[in-house]
Amino acid sequence: MVDLIKTAIPLGFFLSFMLGPVFFMLLETSATKGVRAAISFDIGVLFSDIVFITLAYYSSYQLLESLSNSPVLYLFGGTGMVIYGLVLAIKKVEKGDVSMHGSGANSNYFGLFLNGFLVNIINVGVLIFWVGIVIVVGPSFDGLIEKFLVFFATMLAVYFVTDLFKILVAKQLQSQLTPVRIIWVKKSLGYILVICGIVMIVKGVLPGDELNPANIME
Repeated sequence: MVDLIKTAIPLGFFLSFMLGPVFFMLLETSATKGVRAAISFDIGVLFSDIVFITLAYYSSYQLLESLSNSPVLYLFGGTGMVIYGLVLAIKKVEKGDVSMHGSGANSNYFGLFLNGFLVNIINVGVLIFWVGIVIVVGPSFDGLIEKFLVFFATMLAVYFVTDLFKILVAKQLQSQLTPVRIIWVKKSLGYILVICGIVMIVKGVLPGDELNPANIME
């Protein structure tokens, strides 16, 4: 059990620093809306990860093989991310509508939770990441659900704690954010999401070997 925990800790830390839509949206949310808003967003991401882990545990290799032969999921998720990113990038925001001190006090925390959940759930690559982890580490569980729970609980706990530090660091930037800079940050985030979505779409149209389980973790 101790060995599983030792393996889970660096994986949770690594997961927190994987560059992707969630990484940038978490920092943007903290800097522009505050700590509580960012935590609400992050909890939504964690819930989607729990859904993915559950699917990965019960479907494992069969699911991964199915995904590798179903590029339509990449196309669907990538298209959704591109559309969302374009909305952020081209949406007109007046300077007077942007608070210089974030809008944490007026944040819709459930909406932020749902936002984090949906942004992560449409990223098929995240599901495949968790399936890969289950396949690699699964034999160490010896068929015991207790070991499974301890491993992934530790990994997600380390991930969340690391995210809290990222949130607090990003929060320090709030005093430097003028309305113009906040608008610039939001639009930049939109373009980042568009790029991530395009990458997913490209993965969906590449030859089957690119989606092979052996290549996913590379």
